Amino acid sequence: MHERVTETDAPVEDLIIAVERMVRHMRHYSVAGGLSTAASSALGRLIREGTCRLTDLARSEAVSQPNMTQLVTRMERAGLVRRVADHNDGRAVLVEVTDTGLEVFRQRRAERAHALHLLIEELSEPERQAVRIALPALARAIEDHQAPS
Repeated sequence: MHERVTETDAPVEDLIIAVERMVRHMRHYSVAGGLSTAASSALGRLIREGTCRLTDLARSEAVSQPNMTQLVTRMERAGLVRRVADHNDGRAVLVEVTDTGLEVFRQRRAERAHALHLLIEELSEPERQAVRIALPALARAIEDHQAPS
């Protein structure tokens, strides 16, 4: 059953729609490496956070360990990541990004940056300034929300 959107919810609904459209737009223009959304997300996390256990990567990406194992296997075959032994725990497997994975990530980031730049160029100067303020502020709020308490 669908909930009714009230007039007071309309600005929030408009913002949700705008964010969804922007995410789809960025995904459309981010094609280097032919990565799935899940692979792109996992690769980005490994680059931001560094080498990690496969189980921790699965937890961070909110997927089951078997699904992450399959994803890492596909990414490994593509040369984007490699599995390495955990010297602190011989039973654990670590996943790290390869030079190829880093290059694909950089290409995808450049593609997204270019697509975003083209969109921003279509805006008026006040709108550009609003985007420059609002997007980093939202990113900070997301980061603060996800930070461990």
